[in-house]
Amino acid sequence: MSETPKNPSPADLDRMSDADLVRLGTEMDEVDVRFRENRWPEGVTTRAEKRAARTVTIWFALSAVLALAFAVIYIAWPWEYRGEGEDGYWLYMVYTPLLGVTIGLSILFLGFGAVQFTKKFVPEEISVQTRHDGPSDEADRRTIVAELNDSWKTSTLGRRKVMGGLLGAGVGLIGLSAILPLGGMIKNPWKRGELTVAGDGTLHTTGWTLASSSRPDGLPAEKVYLGRDTGKVFPDGHPPAGEGRLVRIHVEDLAAGGLESVFPLPENDLGDFEAHMHSIHGVRNAVMLIRFRPEDAARVIKRKGQEEFNYGDLYAYSKICTHLACPTSLYEQQTQRFLCPCHQSQFNALEYAKPIFGPAARALPQLPIAVDSEGYLVANGDFIEPVGPAFWERRS
Repeated sequence: MSETPKNPSPADLDRMSDADLVRLGTEMDEVDVRFRENRWPEGVTTRAEKRAARTVTIWFALSAVLALAFAVIYIAWPWEYRGEGEDGYWLYMVYTPLLGVTIGLSILFLGFGAVQFTKKFVPEEISVQTRHDGPSDEADRRTIVAELNDSWKTSTLGRRKVMGGLLGAGVGLIGLSAILPLGGMIKNPWKRGELTVAGDGTLHTTGWTLASSSRPDGLPAEKVYLGRDTGKVFPDGHPPAGEGRLVRIHVEDLAAGGLESVFPLPENDLGDFEAHMHSIHGVRNAVMLIRFRPEDAARVIKRKGQEEFNYGDLYAYSKICTHLACPTSLYEQQTQRFLCPCHQSQFNALEYAKPIFGPAARALPQLPIAVDSEGYLVANGDFIEPVGPAFWERRS
């Protein structure tokens, strides 16, 4: 047993072996090692040790395989929505459960392996330490490094390459699995796709853009009705042919003082239940259709450049709050205010839905509307400004 100085100089520290540094570190930290024993004899590999190593290795291997399975499923599994009875419905239904099962079991098995490794290979030790305050000096820093090195050596993980590799693979793949879903949040907001009833994927378009005379895809404007959601559901997932969920709204359907949520209903999609559901789920499609009472309609202040957007006492405003895109679904008829329940923004319904309270800073965009020859309400073009919260490229 070598002698170790109580207050070693840097030269003394350089001459010390790792064992000396470990001994010095425990003395300086006022640690009294009462008992310490390796789990297995050095230089001899027993069947029990091999069996223990095999058990821990299997846990780490299962953890790595399941973490890899999570990544593969997240990237390659068909995740697009499928209704009951459609091809690929069951693949879609098990997508989220598979993600939960694989990452959950991967973390669980990694924990099992870590616990078994600690119980089977890390030396058994009983130590008592006196706590003290204050910063660490050079000797403390050097000795803690030596103690960590000693822990690594005595754990025997350094010479168990397969076990160590699988542990590293499991930890790395679990870390990758935690980061990977963030990729699903990254989207190019200006990557233009096909213009549908849900828009084309960019921030400037909605389903109402189909009615625009200057559509971004260059095609002619379509006739788009204001569609009322009937709430129809078909438990078997098979709506009858020609049975839609949205219906057209006649100019006389809404009573004075009433408000209703409406959605874009292209003429070509009448009776198409699936297309109606896509319209309802369009994140910027919801519009509030309001019919003012005659005495209130006379007090309406119209926004400059939007004097012809209404049809008589019927007005249509985006339901998407310009603060953080919550639905402004509350209408206070006595005070003529639209209310956003999320952060209490309030908009003056009689003054082009101008914000008068709360964090919202812009008026709700107004949709130009008209009535066709049959008396049904239709969109008379698209919004002339982007719907919802602000973004860098927005000019209004």
